[in-house]
Amino acid sequence: MKTYLECFPCMLRQALEAACMADADVRQQRTILNRVMGLLAEVSVDSTPAETGYHVHRIVREMTGVRDPYRLVKEEATRSALQLLPRLREIVDQANDPLEQAARIAIAGNIIDLAPGIQFTLEATLERVLHQPFAVNDLETLRQALSQTESILYLADNAGETVFDRVLIETLEQPVIYAVKGGPTLNDATREDAIAAGLEEVAEVVSTGSDAPGTVLEFCSLAFRQLYDEAEVIIAKGQANHEALGEGDRRLFFLLQVKCPVLGREIGVKPGSIVLQQS
Repeated sequence: MKTYLECFPCMLRQALEAACMADADVRQQRTILNRVMGLLAEVSVDSTPAETGYHVHRIVREMTGVRDPYRLVKEEATRSALQLLPRLREIVDQANDPLEQAARIAIAGNIIDLAPGIQFTLEATLERVLHQPFAVNDLETLRQALSQTESILYLADNAGETVFDRVLIETLEQPVIYAVKGGPTLNDATREDAIAAGLEEVAEVVSTGSDAPGTVLEFCSLAFRQLYDEAEVIIAKGQANHEALGEGDRRLFFLLQVKCPVLGREIGVKPGSIVLQQS
């Protein structure tokens, strides 16, 4: 997905929010926004939002000197999600189709996303997603792919969402490699966030080697790219991974809530939709 003009106001909002979280004063905030506007003026029409976001958030970190402006928000999101963990497991245990319920739970967790600037309540979102019809439903194709693979590469999205991912991973029979960001960006999960959510207990946690939102392969480490190339089934969480990886790789299964009208237009669904889509 390319960066549309509608993406620009969102990028500026993200930059301002990150600057505020980094305790930048008004003068710093203005300087940051000026630099981001300069960046946006030069953005290639072929650049994805994930690539653009990578540069936006690097500007904030460089100019404020704060490595992880979202650290406290991420820690709170993980604590809140862990409080729901026993209930999430109970939902799967009582389900007629544990894989579908676990996938729905993972998608519900995708609401913990600060990039779109939406308000949410975890419990209400969970109840909605457990009963909401899929706008795109490739669950049976995923089920078949899982039956034919010996391992799964799982591309993480946000901190706190990691707990919801854990429930899906606990439901899968195959070993899972859980890939997190190589450094802080937005509220995306890093190794520290994954460990705080207990992911190392259920999966092998690895780094993409990149601090871009989503999985921008050209920014990732050689070791991760080799892992990606060798994967037979890839579960990719969230909007940024859909934006970065695009379509056409049949190994890829996107699990997400559509929170952005631009991405909704790309997929052909309305904002608020839940999606389990084979690429």
